[in-house]
Amino acid sequence: MGKVIAIGICRKRGSQIDSLNEVKAVQGKGLLNDRYFIHNNEKRCQITLIEVENINYYNKLYKTEIPAINFRRNIVTKNIRLNDLVGKEFFIGKIKLKAHDLCRPCKYVQALLKQKNLVKEFLHKGGLRCEILSSGKIFIGDIIQQ
Repeated sequence: MGKVIAIGICRKRGSQIDSLNEVKAVQGKGLLNDRYFIHNNEKRCQITLIEVENINYYNKLYKTEIPAINFRRNIVTKNIRLNDLVGKEFFIGKIKLKAHDLCRPCKYVQALLKQKNLVKEFLHKGGLRCEILSSGKIFIGDIIQQ
């Protein structure tokens, strides 16, 4: 069963990620205090997720120790194949989400982390872009299920 192992938000574009124990998810808007939190937010821009297993594989392959939160996704997961959720509704704890699209890796994050192969290695492994369908709090340790 999948679970949340880290939560992060970024208050302004380019600023450092704030690691949190919990975050308020607001239906249709995003995560409170995150840079993408706005009224009538685009469905695929409200919350992002990434698998720690893909981050650990990258760190091992390239002999790096980049913290999972630095990959600039809001929720870091463990023990769940996120790609299998595209187009589906699921829950993180009590919060209902819908996965709309894969998160494609970008050169911005690659440059920020001072890596050369991040875009290549995270193609189809960069996580999910999701819509928040119900409001409430997400906590570290929350279970992820359909």
